[in-house]
Amino acid sequence: MIGDDIEVTVLSLAGEKVRLGIQAPSDVPVYRNEIYLEIQREHGARRATARHQLRGARSAARAREAERPRLGTGNIAACAAWKGGAR
Repeated sequence: MIGDDIEVTVLSLAGEKVRLGIQAPSDVPVYRNEIYLEIQREHGARRATARHQLRGARSAARAREAERPRLGTGNIAACAAWKGGAR
């Protein structure tokens, strides 16, 4: 038993091979190790892609912010033109 809900049973022995049976609630994922590792690799790749996209979006936002004229510079006409889309 693993906890109160998961039961592991030896189904058969054949030489060096052992077949296991696992009974678990349907909301508990049960995977062979190689399948679990592949799922983790895929999730890691998705997270890395999402981080890369987020960094790109932040860089673009910083670049747009750097382009924006500042009111404190005394350049009100440039600020109005920038806000109106005349960049």
